[in-house]
Amino acid sequence: MASPAAGDGPHLGSGSELPLAFLVDGDNASARFIPAMLAEAGKYGTVEIRRVYGEWTSPQLGQWKAVLQEHALLPIQQFSNATGKNATDSALIIDAMDILHGGRIRGFCIVSSDSDFTRLAIRLREAGMFVLGIGRAATPPAFRNSCNVFASVENLVPVLVERPSRGGRGGGRRGPEEPAPPGPPERRAEDRTRRAPDEAVPLLDEAFDQIVRDDGVGVLAELGNALLKLDPSFDSRTYGRAKLADLLKALPDRFTVEIPSKGTSRQVWIRRKGSKPPDEPAPG
Repeated sequence: MASPAAGDGPHLGSGSELPLAFLVDGDNASARFIPAMLAEAGKYGTVEIRRVYGEWTSPQLGQWKAVLQEHALLPIQQFSNATGKNATDSALIIDAMDILHGGRIRGFCIVSSDSDFTRLAIRLREAGMFVLGIGRAATPPAFRNSCNVFASVENLVPVLVERPSRGGRGGGRRGPEEPAPPGPPERRAEDRTRRAPDEAVPLLDEAFDQIVRDDGVGVLAELGNALLKLDPSFDSRTYGRAKLADLLKALPDRFTVEIPSKGTSRQVWIRRKGSKPPDEPAPG
């Protein structure tokens, strides 16, 4: 199954039969992006457990009601028993460990931009679980790097804008990302996080060095996996390209993408610009 990074090949932990648990920090995510998040998780497996954690008596979570019903999400109530204590995080972590020891689930999708879930992601990976993180692009590196794959919300829903909270200029937290409304264009999160293709070259070079064969050729799918091992948050959509192959094609002075014209292999091959193309790479 194709992944955002590999583009045209298999991916770490991918497979439509991989049973996944989809666990959402409701205090740290927006309900309106759940469809895109579920679609992203569906690229790596079958979402069998769907839970959203939060203080459901709070008016701030009122936006979730319709989404919970439409997407079969189970709301998990967690009362705030003490000021300043994040009981929601604790409830999600305890449930994740219970699910892990249940033995049926093989992967987790943790939806949050909170670095407090770093240790949970590491523990799940130690147990052999596939871990997909979904959060804002500004999510701390500690949590992003603890996942097998981390997808930014800005790449899933590229028309996001970040609005100030209703508290005015006097401070307070910024509100969740929302789709751009009609009227004069606003500065979109896409515009702030999108990067030029050539900014990916150092990471692409490092990953290519890891998978290149003696004949100077590499397999696109292997490159995608190597990239995610180096940087779990790598995503070709960050550089304005839907697939890794498209990103490489946007760098014609650095890489060549080709499909063998002979034989039965339909692998997508890549090589650095200027290297001598082989007659046809031998299947690995």
